[in-house]
Amino acid sequence: MDNKFAVLENIIKTRRTVKPAKMNGRLIPDETINNLLELADWAPTHKHTEPWRFIVHSGSKAREFVSAHAELYRKSVAEEKFNNEKYQKILGNGNNLSHLVVCVMKRDPDKRVPELEEISAAAAAVQNLLLAATAMDIASFWSTGGMTHTDEMKEFLELNMDDIVMGLICLGYTDLSYEGKRVIPMEEKVKWIK
Repeated sequence: MDNKFAVLENIIKTRRTVKPAKMNGRLIPDETINNLLELADWAPTHKHTEPWRFIVHSGSKAREFVSAHAELYRKSVAEEKFNNEKYQKILGNGNNLSHLVVCVMKRDPDKRVPELEEISAAAAAVQNLLLAATAMDIASFWSTGGMTHTDEMKEFLELNMDDIVMGLICLGYTDLSYEGKRVIPMEEKVKWIK
């Protein structure tokens, strides 16, 4: 087996979701985060729209963003629907992370390609980011909870209504190791036609 393939296979198979509570608070150099984002930028893109955008919050600014996210939830939910456990969960995401990257699909203003293709390209950029983080022994968590997919979050981030927040990527280091698993057998996912 080719060595490049073996390295890539290992990175893909060892990428794991690590919730911020399991991160250890050690800071990642900003230059390293920049390297991850440069690799994210090499995602496939139809008509070169390159719809991915990244808003990076580092150190104390990452914790400030998490607090603002929790408060956005508190203000946006009717009192009778407010869930303190959800609020605390959002707030807890800021405890041990190093950086938080808001990943956005910035819609092509001319809408030259279908929205689904723009979403797919932005998701591919996120996957590049996650795989690059794994290769550098950085833990990651792609969060889509809380207010992530709401118009209130778009307004908070000063985005256009055609843009989509793909997720909040929490990055940090962890002292734990994780095993992966797949629950659906491969033969149920693949249909060969010969």
